Amino acid sequence: MSLHSFPYQLYLVISEADCMGKNFLKVAEQAILGGVDIIQLREKSDSTEKFLQKALKLTEITAKYGIPLIINDNMKVAEKVNSAGIHVGNSDTAPTDLRKQPAIRDKIIGYSVEHLMQLENEQTAVSDYLGISPVFRTQTKTDTVTEWGFEGITKIRQLTDKPLVAIGSIHLENARAVLNAGADCLAVVSAICSADDPQRAAYELKNEILK
Repeated sequence: MSLHSFPYQLYLVISEADCMGKNFLKVAEQAILGGVDIIQLREKSDSTEKFLQKALKLTEITAKYGIPLIINDNMKVAEKVNSAGIHVGNSDTAPTDLRKQPAIRDKIIGYSVEHLMQLENEQTAVSDYLGISPVFRTQTKTDTVTEWGFEGITKIRQLTDKPLVAIGSIHLENARAVLNAGADCLAVVSAICSADDPQRAAYELKNEILK
């Protein structure tokens, strides 16, 4: 997938817990109204059935606004809600295996990069975008392998032409620097989910991207 076929600039990764007691569906809609281009639903601790119920409800909102929905590492949920794609990490289903599944093979596949060596593997080759995870350490991801920082993004940018989605403690104050380092898209969790006004938070981030 070329950058032109992955035009998304502001990527919301959302879970019910990350919304700190707020209705996650309302947060998602407010984020879309503020400028979020693509949303990933990540519910690592939910049963597949509970994850599916949340995804079905979220699909109603994303479909209303024409926003792609990505499902985090659950093929069954991705298939049942006909999501735009699926995102996986090193300990999840391999992208090469996903490409063999009839219901998944033509969807967007995102792959988290935690080691430079991954850039040379077949998983990266068959993925549509790479999640640079995390740029900075974050409370929402406790199993961090590499904290990439600005230098890490720049290094990865030099080694691949895949779209790079940066995630990990990205907020208004460092958003521009992350893009300048080589990221194509900013993925945020708490910067929007934990905000008092998710729509305004998304709007401000999007404006920073578009400067």
